[in-house]
Amino acid sequence: VQLQASGGGLVQTGGSLRLACVDSRRTFTNNVVGWFRQGPGKEREFVAAISWNGGITNYADSVKGRFTISRDNAKNAVYLEMNSLKLEDTAVYYCAADRTSVRIRTTPTWTYWGQGTLVTVSS
Repeated sequence: VQLQASGGGLVQTGGSLRLACVDSRRTFTNNVVGWFRQGPGKEREFVAAISWNGGITNYADSVKGRFTISRDNAKNAVYLEMNSLKLEDTAVYYCAADRTSVRIRTTPTWTYWGQGTLVTVSS
């Protein structure tokens, strides 16, 4: 598994962004994949994750109803659609894949990590 995250940028409050995570080795189709983020001066925190076939999703309370995670295994990609962005969503967002297929853990101790992509929300 080799993850590459993209899609970050600068957006105003209330705006939207779509992050993408691609596995360049095309092997994460059986893994749980998700997103974590780390804001300025904060610890890395869980954002959202999706099981291997998309049947199970999990979201942090802070993003429920605003963010949507999805995956397209044919394209070896996982997406995070972020709407109604708030100032507190500003962070580096990291794509990660775990060794499990279904069980979603929310601690940032997953097996595989991509580089981060910066999301900045401005007023």
